Amino acid sequence: MTQTVKGSLAEAWFNIAVGFTINYFANLCIFPLFGMHISPLNNFWMGCIYTSISLVRSYILRRFFNRIKWGNK
Repeated sequence: MTQTVKGSLAEAWFNIAVGFTINYFANLCIFPLFGMHISPLNNFWMGCIYTSISLVRSYILRRFFNRIKWGNK
């Protein structure tokens, strides 16, 4: 059974939301260990940029592999 386009997008969004949350709190803990200090607001916006990139990447790869496996568009 093939995954629908909406299903791929929903899965990608959920995956990214979980990753964003983990990354946000990890940055607040890890950056200071390396002498980098970032405000929570700047950390949020930086996370939004990387999240956007990750969402597009995840969606494209999911559709690509779905096409390879099932021959669907």
